Parts: sequence; structure tokens; C-alpha cells
Amino acid sequence: MMNALVKKSALELAELLAGGRITSVELTTACLDRIEALNPKLNAFLFVDREGALATAAEVDAKRAAGEDLHPLAGVPIALKDNMVTRGIPTTCASKILEGWLPPYDATVVKKIQEAGLPIVGKTNMDEFAMGSSTEHSAYGPTLNPWDTTRIPGGSGGGSAAAVAAYMVPLALGSDTGGSIRQPGSVTGTVGAKPTYGQVSRYGLVAMASSLDQIGPVTRTVADAAALTELIAGHDPLDSTSLNEPVPELRRAVEAAVGAKRIEGLKIGVVKELSGEGYQDEVLSAFNATVEALRESGAEVVEVSCPSFDYALAAYYLIMPAEVSSNLARFDGMRYGIRVEPSEGPVTAASVMAATREAGFGDEVKRRIILGTHVLSAGYYDAYYGSAQKVRTLIQRDFDRVFGEVDVLVSPTAPTTAFAFGDKIDDPMAMYLNDVATIPANLAGVPAMSVPNAVSSEGLPIGFQIIAPARGDQIMYEVAGLVEALSDEVAASCPAGSWEGN
Repeated sequence: MMNALVKKSALELAELLAGGRITSVELTTACLDRIEALNPKLNAFLFVDREGALATAAEVDAKRAAGEDLHPLAGVPIALKDNMVTRGIPTTCASKILEGWLPPYDATVVKKIQEAGLPIVGKTNMDEFAMGSSTEHSAYGPTLNPWDTTRIPGGSGGGSAAAVAAYMVPLALGSDTGGSIRQPGSVTGTVGAKPTYGQVSRYGLVAMASSLDQIGPVTRTVADAAALTELIAGHDPLDSTSLNEPVPELRRAVEAAVGAKRIEGLKIGVVKELSGEGYQDEVLSAFNATVEALRESGAEVVEVSCPSFDYALAAYYLIMPAEVSSNLARFDGMRYGIRVEPSEGPVTAASVMAATREAGFGDEVKRRIILGTHVLSAGYYDAYYGSAQKVRTLIQRDFDRVFGEVDVLVSPTAPTTAFAFGDKIDDPMAMYLNDVATIPANLAGVPAMSVPNAVSSEGLPIGFQIIAPARGDQIMYEVAGLVEALSDEVAASCPAGSWEGN
């Protein structure tokens, strides 16, 4: 029988904890028990730290009993995507090349979570080194979507999304390079947000593509996402790209929008290039219905065109592999991770590196390293990588132009609902197309988030994407809060909520 606590939102649980009606040990135990019951089937977690989580929970309970001032989320369990380094806890990036690696330090977001007193229950599954849209590229097996276990949970952060959707944890963190928080959010019925680039420190996030990566929240409510972002955001001198600005008041923005259920004067732009061919009919119908609901709530809706978005996918799959090629060069079998010596020939630095990378990296990682190395090579740099950077500039200019006309942009988060395992694993281009609506925000560094807004006739969730100007996270959360309040067709809970994994 599922413990009723695990179905409550993080802020509801925080209120119960603050009022002394439950203890963190009780809540954390309920989450750990659910993980133990479901994870053998769903494979959302690669590592579970039961002892560490319960120790943190007990410490929080003792401090609360002693009357100490605590963070509002203190005692609420959280999971971390397995590309955020945690001191003394395995961090593998779902890759064989880092199997068993115990980091000697904590990522900045991990330190903030620890200082706030949130028990970290474990590390979640992902596409290897965050390269994928389905979590089928994990070296430790795919994660299943709790809405329908024959279907993918999105990627690369499918583990965090599935863990939150299946009530294993109320909160999780993911990383978003081209949609890896938002696309899993869309297909698992969770809320996923990519903050403005630089708002959350990347120090301790194992880099995939440094100019694109951003850590963000995975939750079941917009208010929970706002509260978690407020906790992890802020300037970090250890991250040279970190914004030295105050953390925006996101929870207040959500509360104001939800309380009013109207946003008078808001101007919303529907992006012409992010709908139409390739999008499922039900996805477009749900999107149009939500746009109409926003119009009826006081918003002005206009269609806008961003012509450069048609080239965003191509530009992304040149820029990102180039950065992957550079970032993953450090995994060489010499310093950390596995070390494989060649079975034949002399044992040299070059032969050890080649053998280690052959054994340690999966096919998708190798594909992107090869592509990235090619586009950076002499004779091809200007034709490919240089041209892609020019397209990136055009995308940024399109955003600047349309944000002079509207407050936010909206689109479907993903062109389809969750597809079946194996449908696209052997067709990289078909897999890459899942990110067509999410990639532009990463290329421009602007904030974007996905909010559930409908359920398809097959019983699968559909996501609605909101994109705001850089540093416009507050208005994004206002709109997201209103979308959540208006989307009464979304199931109140995941159908797998009563499933006990047997």
C-alpha cells in the first residue's frame, strides 16, 4: 500500500514538516521504501543512498526539535541526475567509463541542497553523458515511463522525470542542454524548467556542452519548481559564467498568477516555426486549447515568426558535438574512471586511451565525439562550426526582436507524446527531432519550461512550453502557474501512482 505522503507536493510536505505533523525521517523512509518497490522495474535510480538520506533527515528533525531556523524545504527528499558530482557517492553519468568513480568534491548545487537540509536519496539514470532523448543510451539500461512502461521517459534526464512522476521523490534536479529537462517533463507529466543561462551554477556538473548546459528543477507543480530554483540559484565565483545578480522571487510570481487566474495585458507570441508538420494532432489540439484558455484569461495572443528557428536543430548538432569533443577528451583512462589496456600491441599512453574509450563510451557518445572532432578540424571549421555559430547569432537576434513585441513565447514542448522503446534508437535523426522545439532556448541562453497541459487519448501526458527573455524567469513562472491552474484536463496524478511494481 502506497504511503499517502509521497503523493503530496514538496511545499505541502514542507508545511507538514514545519508544523511538526510529520518528521523528515518518516517522509524520507516513505520515499526510500517506494524507490525500493518500484526501482527494480522502472530503473529510475542508478544509486540509492539510504543511509546518507536518513542521516540527513534525522539531523533535520533534531534541529527542528531544538527550535533552530531551517530552510523552508529542509527535510524534503530530493534526487540528483547522475552528472552532478557528489563527494564520496558514485557519479557515473550513466557511462561505463566512470563506473565506480567517487568524486572528491561536491557540485555547488549539491552544497546548497546539503546546507538547506534536503535529504539526497540518490542519483538518477540518464542517457550517457546526457546525450539522448529517451534514456535508452544509458550504459545501465533504460528507464521506463511510469505512465506506460513500454514507452520512453524522455531524455537525457528520464531518470529524474520518472522518479518524480512515479512518486518516488517530490523533487529532483536535471540538466538541460537542448531540452533534457523539458522534453522528459512533457512525456512524463512533470514540470521541468531551464533557468536563464548562468542563473544556476554549473560548477560540479559534468560538462557535455558548456555553452548550453544548465541545471534546473524537476517537480510535479510549478510552485515546487519555483521554490527549488530559488534554493539552487545565485552567483557562484567558481563558475565563470554565473550571473552576479539577485535570485528572482519566483514563488511570489506563481502565487500572484494562480491567485488571480488572470494576466491582464500579457502579450503571448505563438511561434509559427514550432508547430505544424511533424507534430501530432493531439499535441497541437492541446496546445491550441491552452492558448485559447490564456486568451480568455486576459492575455493578448499573436503569431510571431522566427525564421532562424528552422536551422536551430542543424546548428545545435554542430555546436554541441564540437563542445562534447573538447569536454570528453579528459576521459582518457589516465586520471580517473576505468582504465583498459590493449589486448594486443605495446602498452602506450595512446593505446591505453584508445582501448579505454572504446570500452567505456557507448555508440551515441562515440558518434558525437567523432562528429565534433570533424567539424572542428582544419578545412571544416569555417564551413560547419563557424556557420553554426552564425546561425546561433541569428537565433539570438530573432529572440531579441520578438521579445520586443511580446512578453513570452509559447509552443508545444515536444512534437509527440512518449514513443515506444526501440522506435528511434537506430535512427539518430529521428531521435534528434524530439528536441526541435526545445533547442532554440539553449542556443540563446533564455529561460524555458514545460508544464503538463493535457493527456492524450492513449493516456499519455502532453507538455506546454513557455519561453521568456533572458532574466525573465519571473514572467515565465507567472504564465506557467496560470497554465497549470487552467489545465484541468491534466490527470491529477500519474496512473502508475497506485502501482507497486509487481
